[in-house]
Amino acid sequence: MAKRLAVPKTYKLFIGGAFPRSESGRTYEVVSPDGDFLANAALASRKDARDAVKAAAGAGSKWAGATAYNRGQVLYRVAEILEGRRAQFAAEIVAQTGVTSAVAGAEVDEAIDRWVWYAGWCDKFAQVAGALNPVAGPYFDISVPEPTGTVAIIAPQDTALLGIVSAIAPALVAGNTVVAVAAQRHPLSAISLAEVLATSDVPAGTVNILTGSPAELAPWLAAHRDVRALDLVGAGELDWVDLEIAAADTLTRVLRPEQGPDAAAPSLQRITALTETKTVWHTKSMV
Repeated sequence: MAKRLAVPKTYKLFIGGAFPRSESGRTYEVVSPDGDFLANAALASRKDARDAVKAAAGAGSKWAGATAYNRGQVLYRVAEILEGRRAQFAAEIVAQTGVTSAVAGAEVDEAIDRWVWYAGWCDKFAQVAGALNPVAGPYFDISVPEPTGTVAIIAPQDTALLGIVSAIAPALVAGNTVVAVAAQRHPLSAISLAEVLATSDVPAGTVNILTGSPAELAPWLAAHRDVRALDLVGAGELDWVDLEIAAADTLTRVLRPEQGPDAAAPSLQRITALTETKTVWHTKSMV
């Protein structure tokens, strides 16, 4: 029997539920810690970033309009598929970062557990973040959290999978849509995550993932008028103050970079930081 030729995996961008190459045609080499070639990844451009924001904005009403219970079920389905592809993700992490199989497996397990943790908050966080406010008068005064809109994320740059999961998941809980820039040195797991999202029930355009240079893409995302929040959790090595200034021109809220092993640790605050509070007054029946 003739020996089969290997079929190398192609890693592309994830925009609007599809996997296009960069419109610029650019790629860059992803290598192992020893310098061995692993794959070519798309080097996303400004145009790719604009396309991703457009896709995210277009998907906003469908994802935000889903019930909180439904969003939780959809996110749990993502965790199920991640679990089924655990071996693949662990192997990619080993290849990209050089850690042992045990360490890579632990990262995948933590990423799955974190996704499940956030999925469970979908139909619960509003009860914690909202309130029935006391007022002097015959009124009900109710405050409820609502999604901010399109969130641009610079994912943590020191992990292949856990960091991007930790940043994307809380943004989705409240009904936001996402444009995420993956870790530049470890982008392969982010595109494999995109494949999981594409084969789950997450509506097309809800999550968009770009690979390439955060330094090149972040300024365009920070200044984009359709981006409503900017999560700079992984932008500590960039000139993030300039990004914050650019975001201020469009009144975009900014989450500043986080450092250390607890960066992007799971918390209710990461969910509520990407919500707006709406207060509704309603008269009480006098009958």
